[in-house]
Amino acid sequence: MNKTQNQTVLISGAGVAGPALAYWLHRHGFTPTIVERAPHLRDGGYAVDFRGEALDVLDRMGLLQHIEALDTQMGDAAMVDADGRPYATLPAAIFAGDLEVLKGDLTRLLYEATRENTEYLFGDSIAGLHQDENGVHVTFEHAAPRRFDLVVGADGLHSRTRALAFGPEEQYVRHLGIYTAIFNLDNYLALKNTGHLYAAPGKAANIFTARDNTEARAAFHFAADHLEYDHRDTAAHKQIIADRFAGEGWEVPRLLKKMDAAQEFFFDSNAQVEMESWSAGRVVLLGDAGYCSGPTSGRGTSQALIGAYLLAGELAAREGDHTAAFAAYEQQMRPYVAEHQALGREGAERFFLPAPTQQVLDMLAANAPENTRTKPVHLPDYTPATAA
Repeated sequence: MNKTQNQTVLISGAGVAGPALAYWLHRHGFTPTIVERAPHLRDGGYAVDFRGEALDVLDRMGLLQHIEALDTQMGDAAMVDADGRPYATLPAAIFAGDLEVLKGDLTRLLYEATRENTEYLFGDSIAGLHQDENGVHVTFEHAAPRRFDLVVGADGLHSRTRALAFGPEEQYVRHLGIYTAIFNLDNYLALKNTGHLYAAPGKAANIFTARDNTEARAAFHFAADHLEYDHRDTAAHKQIIADRFAGEGWEVPRLLKKMDAAQEFFFDSNAQVEMESWSAGRVVLLGDAGYCSGPTSGRGTSQALIGAYLLAGELAAREGDHTAAFAAYEQQMRPYVAEHQALGREGAERFFLPAPTQQVLDMLAANAPENTRTKPVHLPDYTPATAA
């Protein structure tokens, strides 16, 4: 009998990595459960890119055509000055990957692909973990305690699972010197498959269209050393942005007002996670929780999808032997992650360009991440035991 049958796996996080892992675990005969702190699926967030082998993973999931139908089809954008006058064209190759969709559209698609075979616990989170040789005793903030065979932390940069199993955040998170806020708004500038970007010393603001130009997404970025703040205090985050961008030109005053009213709002530092090991006993980390490369790498979504495929596949190939599976998963992902983290650091260093010329922008486009071939990660054919 296959030892993976009915082996229970708790996944913390319903972003990209968690549901992608649940999809493959179910295909291999495991029983996945996802716990998500948010009360429902998150619809906010910017566009995310897919590159290289991540497209192969989507194809093997039978989702590639669905993802292609959601492509933002974003064209070149305009660099504008304080008065809104364009002075350069920002090529799409700099900010869009091989395929680009809104993160909210991706998470919804992954949820729809998994909700029939995965238990979702929204509005809750892990409060405690206690391992023994036979499993993990998990306590929750709200639900009754339960036991699982394995626990996966796919809960992002500020992973609660990582803190419980490995130690405090400051041991592993490396700040890249950039903070970013992203929010939803109406397409009040009537843009069509494009965007505008305003840059000032150590600051940038932009707006891009979304969902066939019926909506828009805006972002503020600024350079700063490590700031102390509660990463769950949205009101404080908005005040930080308002203070930093007070007095700036272009559409910034109007964008600040729209940001203040935005319901879907995200703010965080651009950072990386560096760890000597991604597993501790029966607990393992996936995606940004274990090896965030930073938004400036353009590889976070790809790493999440590829990592989920490999982790589930290795658990199946070793019939649930988590020690051997975690080691194999890490061995395959380490070189891939190291290269992308180097890209993330390089991207952060050149993020705030002082009024770049068109020649500089064209040069950056020619050397954009999707045009620079990184070492591929091998995707074994694990031959899932159950039908899609």
